[in-house]
Amino acid sequence: MAEDAKLVAQQVLEAQPFSRLLGTRLTRWDAEGITLELDVRADLLQQHGFVHGGVLCYLADNAVTFAAGQVLGTGVLTASVNLHYLRPAKGDLVIARAATQANTSGRAVATVEIYAATGGEEYLCAAGSGTVSAIRAAGAPRG
Repeated sequence: MAEDAKLVAQQVLEAQPFSRLLGTRLTRWDAEGITLELDVRADLLQQHGFVHGGVLCYLADNAVTFAAGQVLGTGVLTASVNLHYLRPAKGDLVIARAATQANTSGRAVATVEIYAATGGEEYLCAAGSGTVSAIRAAGAPRG
């Protein structure tokens, strides 16, 4: 069952044109949460040679949404993301690890940590959280 859910999550990721453009990969989907990875390329850097903050925020957004999707299903949208940049991200890879912390039938809160990695060595460069909402059918009561 978990492998089926991971396959669906990978299909959802592949259906996102922006995620395909960046080359984002879903590398973990289990009871502890999810992991997204992205290879660092020159076109993802800012003027000082660090991974652009917008790329890190994208990873945070997608990671909390995928984590929340584990409990809410695939019909979800990010309602908010809060990200704290702790250190500049430099390396070959950026890794976002997220897990759901709390949920109701229509909302979930997830936390995310983003790491920069080179040669297997990682360091924490950003941390945050997000709120994710289930998409309701038109006309459905809110609750």
